[in-house]
Amino acid sequence: MRKTNPDDLWGKATEDLPQVNWTRAITVLVTVVVLIIVLGVIWTGFYTVESSERGVVRRFGKVVREAEPGLHFKLPWPIEAVNTPKVTEVKRIEIGFRTIPKATPAQYRAVPEEALMLTGDTNIVDLDMIVQYQISNARDYLFNVHSVPAAVKDAAEAAIRQVVGNSGIDEILTIGKEQAAHEVQTITQEIVDRYGCGVRITAVQLQDVYPPDQVRAAFDAVNSAREQKNQMINEAEAYKERIVPEARGQAEKLILEAEAYREERVAQSKGDAERFLALLTEYQKAPEVTRERLYLETMEKILPGMKKFVVEKDEGALLKLLPLQQEGGRP
Repeated sequence: MRKTNPDDLWGKATEDLPQVNWTRAITVLVTVVVLIIVLGVIWTGFYTVESSERGVVRRFGKVVREAEPGLHFKLPWPIEAVNTPKVTEVKRIEIGFRTIPKATPAQYRAVPEEALMLTGDTNIVDLDMIVQYQISNARDYLFNVHSVPAAVKDAAEAAIRQVVGNSGIDEILTIGKEQAAHEVQTITQEIVDRYGCGVRITAVQLQDVYPPDQVRAAFDAVNSAREQKNQMINEAEAYKERIVPEARGQAEKLILEAEAYREERVAQSKGDAERFLALLTEYQKAPEVTRERLYLETMEKILPGMKKFVVEKDEGALLKLLPLQQEGGRP
């Protein structure tokens, strides 16, 4: 029996297999790889920035540029990557309370460790506050601070405690709320700018400011008394505004009347003086005639309505001048 050689069997088997075109196979493989790369570049290279966003492009982790809204191109991942934070969105932080999600109607949960604060006159108030902010610098917002919302919250909480600690309880409960909110906004903005958070504080709203439940009744009584005080002050101010112009008008009237009386008396005095001087001149010219005229005028004034006769001394008795009549009315 003839013995079979294994090499002969292998050679015969390879002769039966089809011959492979290695050049064509390599070409197809390269083409597939190139297509995959091109599709990857297209898929990861183009990106869109919405109108409410700002694009921040990173190359191997380093920020190289910012992109305005629109369609842009970047090198494919992992060479370049892009972040698109919403710069026009108004973000909100609650201090002293939390809104319960998906509650209808809206419900809130108190956070006493944030709400209770000590005033400058060593009183305790319960204060709820809302802080609103927007992104002002997208690069700083993304990479300067690990958690910007937490930083803004801590800054606002520190600011409100500082403002309340410098104010009295009466001020913070009543007329000082708006001023306190403005000061908190200013201080918070200074803190986040110092940290480089890249945000702008747009509003600070003090929602509720009231004393703790244990002493609320006493504070309500004080507030009621304060309101009555303010009401009385306002009524007094209104009375003053009404009575003062009237008093000024009366004073002006009296002054005008006095001035008119003065002018009248001065004019009358001047007239009397001029009349006396004219009379003196006439008297100096004819003393006896003037004296007699003055006497007659005086008698006319002191005896008005009476029939009077002027009799010369040499005319004899006055009996002939008397209106003697007989009984019956006949002479």
